Amino acid sequence: MSGACNGQCSPEESGTDTTAHPHGSVSSGDWLSVYSVPKMDCPSEERMIRMALGGFDTIKALSFDLSGRTLEVLHNGEAGPITNKLASLGLGASLSETREADPEARKAAESSATGQAEESGTLWILLAINGLMFLIEMTMGLIAQSAGLIADSLDMFADAAVYGLALYAVGHGVKMQVRAAHVAGVLQLILALGVLVEVGRRFLFGSEPQSLMMMAIALLALIANTACLLLIYRHREGGAHMKASWIFSANDVVINLGVILAGALVAWTGSNYPDLVIGAIVGGIVLNGARRILALKG
Repeated sequence: MSGACNGQCSPEESGTDTTAHPHGSVSSGDWLSVYSVPKMDCPSEERMIRMALGGFDTIKALSFDLSGRTLEVLHNGEAGPITNKLASLGLGASLSETREADPEARKAAESSATGQAEESGTLWILLAINGLMFLIEMTMGLIAQSAGLIADSLDMFADAAVYGLALYAVGHGVKMQVRAAHVAGVLQLILALGVLVEVGRRFLFGSEPQSLMMMAIALLALIANTACLLLIYRHREGGAHMKASWIFSANDVVINLGVILAGALVAWTGSNYPDLVIGAIVGGIVLNGARRILALKG
């Protein structure tokens, strides 16, 4: 037998660590590689892995189990390059086994592809809603002199950036994906720091937030985020990225209620402190989101 595989080797023939087919024979085609990823415990790590593996044409589907810290990869050809890429992410990834994919695994991959197409359409709508609300809240927040509205608008921007990056990643190489993520992260970082500085300035020199406008715009944002929740409801048990989107939208609803409460307290007490407190809290949330985006590596 010739030592050259000419790209047709099975994982066993190519030297890739694998668990053999129960009958001792394998055929070229689809393979299911199972990885243990000890440091993968939140959607940020899932996004990192998706971006890192986005350049592999041989990968047909990815299945994440964050609670079990495992990843299943349905692919053609050998698993070596995939294993090496995962190892470079610093998440402690190791190959547990590679086996020939059975019909159920292939069927699951086809179902996953269909679900991803539906999720993509939902993400476009979520991107549009969050992008529009960012512009509205930022503009009205400046007019109303409300740190809470301005900070909430940045939270909308952060969500729009996440949805936009998820859509942009399709069809682009890993380097471009990471570059886009870092650009969004830097912009988000600058805006978040700007909000926190503005909160400090208003704390020292005072401000006069318009409570009625605060509550009206926050109510509009609440309606928008509730619409997002309804749109994403049927995907909430899907991949971790869709679960994260569900959590983000649910958190946004809580933030909107916080801004409405702050507006009511401003009207009741005549103090700007409730507005500054909610602005600082939301600014901190956005700042932490920027930090996690900037931690992504290719």
